[in-house]
Amino acid sequence: MSEALLYSFRRCPYAMRARLALRYCGVPVRIIEVSLKAKPAEMLALSPKGTVPVLSVNGEVIDESLAIMQWALAQHDPDDWLLQGDPAVLALIAENDVGFKYHLNRYKYAERYPEQPMEHYRAEGEVFLRKLEGLLVDREYLFADHPSLADMALGPFVRQFAHVDREWFAGAPYPRLQQWLERFLQSPLFIAVMAKA
Repeated sequence: MSEALLYSFRRCPYAMRARLALRYCGVPVRIIEVSLKAKPAEMLALSPKGTVPVLSVNGEVIDESLAIMQWALAQHDPDDWLLQGDPAVLALIAENDVGFKYHLNRYKYAERYPEQPMEHYRAEGEVFLRKLEGLLVDREYLFADHPSLADMALGPFVRQFAHVDREWFAGAPYPRLQQWLERFLQSPLFIAVMAKA
């Protein structure tokens, strides 16, 4: 395999999850940190939509974070992140990427959406947080006793939601989710992919 090239933005949750999967799978990759205000022409030539992450490997271009994760796991999945292809994993990720992300954007940037107060958007997002709290009742991770694709795909988004108002999140009635997020943030894998180059 020739060296893979990943166009990334350190704080973007989509780019985070792509980096998590690539590192976990041991794919040798050169990461190019992108300025979202001045996107490189080479990246735009590969993916005209101009969003990160963009993976270029062996002449193939993959410009959706979940597809990058799935590509990486097809190369090597030592700890069974795919959970033998359990369909509930992809269903939960879809719920995150469509519904939860919609509410997260409005909660995080409430000033751009003055139709409702910030608390309204937060309450909408909490519907998903309650679902995750329920999944964690009997185990430390969402679907198994070890991290899976779901944990790694959702972690960066729950982190973003928690960081909008850390004090609120710390006092919110989601103790299992708070512990899950802390495990994610303290994991050697997350720390490694967030290290500044």
